[in-house]
Amino acid sequence: MLAYIIGVVLFALGICISVALHEAGHMLTAKAFGMKVRRYFVGFGPTVFSFRRGETEYGLKWIPLGGFCDIAGMTALDEVTPDEAPRAMWRFKTWKRTVVMSAGSITHFLLAFVVLYLMGITMGLPNINPVSDPVVQSTSCARAATNTQQLTDTSCPAGAPTPAKTAGVKAGDKILSVAGKPTPQWSDVLAIVQASGGPTPITVQRGNQTLNLTVDIPRVQRLTTDGTVRQVGMMGASTQTPPQYLHYNGVTAIGATFSFTGEMFSQTAQRLVQFPERIPAVVSAIFGGERDPNTPVSVVGASRIGGEAVQNGLWQLFFFLLVSFNFFIGVFNLLPLLPLDGGHIAIAWYERVRDWLRGLRGKAAGGPVDYTRLSAVTMVIVVLGGGITLLTVTADIVNPIRLQ
Repeated sequence: MLAYIIGVVLFALGICISVALHEAGHMLTAKAFGMKVRRYFVGFGPTVFSFRRGETEYGLKWIPLGGFCDIAGMTALDEVTPDEAPRAMWRFKTWKRTVVMSAGSITHFLLAFVVLYLMGITMGLPNINPVSDPVVQSTSCARAATNTQQLTDTSCPAGAPTPAKTAGVKAGDKILSVAGKPTPQWSDVLAIVQASGGPTPITVQRGNQTLNLTVDIPRVQRLTTDGTVRQVGMMGASTQTPPQYLHYNGVTAIGATFSFTGEMFSQTAQRLVQFPERIPAVVSAIFGGERDPNTPVSVVGASRIGGEAVQNGLWQLFFFLLVSFNFFIGVFNLLPLLPLDGGHIAIAWYERVRDWLRGLRGKAAGGPVDYTRLSAVTMVIVVLGGGITLLTVTADIVNPIRLQ
């Protein structure tokens, strides 16, 4: 129980640090361009303490569920003092405002990259493409297995056929083809063998030799992954199981981390597209339905899973969850919707393109976008976001996703 509590606290702390760094990204880039940053606070609610350094007030608030960076004049409608007006954010060039507004998401990506890199040189990165070469590691027998207990029992009963061994297949042989079909991966070998029966030609490479063998493949009953029993072909040969995690050194981890980061971006974008269609499953879970592990989770649910990961010694899962959280928040925050940073970026570039088109027609630049006209749309998005948050938090309390 203590390990679980420590895991929950550590994961929540990791989220708080991520959010604090997000706001720090906004602050540091704004200051670098000369914008005035009034306040930088971690958390919400009543102030625990604060201090002023230069023109910026820094502080900590009681509720550690976020933070904020107050930049003067983020929009033309924001009130600024006369001394702040020349340094109001909306007066700066579009590309500078884009850098400042995207800096929060970029910070999430950089943090995730660093964590993945450190995982790569210590505990390893998840093997997202577990490919097994078609090299035989051992030969045994072809036997029926109609339940889980029989599957875990790898002993060969008396009289069980040993097709691969009888045909002359040896450990170390690389299977080039089965039934005339090429087998670049072990999964190809399994698929063809399971669909075969009787004498089947197999081509193997043994050292510098290419041998053509014939394996008499029997059909036996086996328990499948969906829990049903069906007849499949077996030849009594196995290969080495691909590793679940891949380890790297300080140099090779760089390329591996970039590759894994690209895969994370792809998966995050896919989850965002599928997000709306998974909300009904969250509602069903609240009212007693089985909780789908692929449904969205809140900070509460992610922290609970992080706690269970630590309790079970699954530190790779703990850090991978933290990385996934940073990727999701980073990508989500760039969506072109107000009040997200991506919405402000979209408006800034709308103004830039609009003024460029007006210039082509000999017209003066238009004024800043009137954000009050977008208040209704913004309110709808805020309400929807609040509702989804409430649903996921409720589901994570009454019917949480568990590792076991």
